[in-house]
Amino acid sequence: MSDQSAPEIELLRAAYAAFNARDIDAALALMTPDVVWPRAFKGGFVRGTEEVRAYWTEQWSEIDGHVDPQTFYLEEGGRILVDVHQVVRDLAGSVIADEHVGHRFTLEHGLIQAMEVDRLPSPTPNA
Repeated sequence: MSDQSAPEIELLRAAYAAFNARDIDAALALMTPDVVWPRAFKGGFVRGTEEVRAYWTEQWSEIDGHVDPQTFYLEEGGRILVDVHQVVRDLAGSVIADEHVGHRFTLEHGLIQAMEVDRLPSPTPNA
């Protein structure tokens, strides 16, 4: 499965890079038209690329988030869990959150079909 993971991981890296660059069109081009995306700061989900565009536009008018993928975990069913270092700042630049979060992706036909925020595996109790 590792030989199949390289294009999937590169797709996710490209999506994170586009998000961090605020290049909505480049990020949405990596998603299926019916993508399901979490409204992490508001709750619930949005569906479809235009709802993702509207959510991100709203989010970026309120906060400045940067997400840096650290580790990719291949899971059963073709899903990928990503350990993400997330730093969120208010619009004045003050850090609101600096943490590791899990993003679980479902891919379909080489595109992102769904993402959800989930817990990361704990390597050690003191980690």
